[in-house]
Amino acid sequence: MRRHGWSGDIPADDDEAARRIIAAARQAIDARGTVSVSEVAQTLGVTRQTIYRYFPTQESLMAATALSAVDGFLDRLAAQLGSITDPSDAVVEGIAYTVEQLPHDRYLGLVLQPGKASAFTAGVTSDLAIEFGKSIVQRFDIDWAAAGFDGHKLDELVEFMLRTLQSFIVDPGGPSRRDAGLRTFLRDWIAPAIAAQARASSQPAK
Repeated sequence: MRRHGWSGDIPADDDEAARRIIAAARQAIDARGTVSVSEVAQTLGVTRQTIYRYFPTQESLMAATALSAVDGFLDRLAAQLGSITDPSDAVVEGIAYTVEQLPHDRYLGLVLQPGKASAFTAGVTSDLAIEFGKSIVQRFDIDWAAAGFDGHKLDELVEFMLRTLQSFIVDPGGPSRRDAGLRTFLRDWIAPAIAAQARASSQPAK
């Protein structure tokens, strides 16, 4: 870590430096809804090159900042899911609730909205997008390994959910794809796929 700048208050290590950068970016986003690398650098008393050392692009800075601030959404998601323990029901409700909350949560929008600096900017299977997807499934009150989703299969489930989310974000559809209609659609088409995978994974190898 470079040993100058930071308005004389040098971070103890790279992790602390990254946390300070994200905190400064989040403060600006809370105030105005956006932030620039130059603004963060000025706030922290460092050069733009220092910021880019930790976050190579404006998009990566925005996405990391958004991911650090979605705890409120994840807490609401956990409350919404309640005691759901069936993997199919949990995936349906997780996708539906995320789609519904997107217009109302600034940071969730920064994570997911295509065309902005978001986890999806680099692709639905980017590291940031996968990290967000895993943070969703981790809030489900489900023993994923016991349900047949362990290791690679859980990663594939996260990818499947993200690709489904992306499709609804890019093209929400008409009134029939909202509220109860959205859940009916997901139960008819998504839930069977989850249930089939769970059954296949539980079958003993021949």
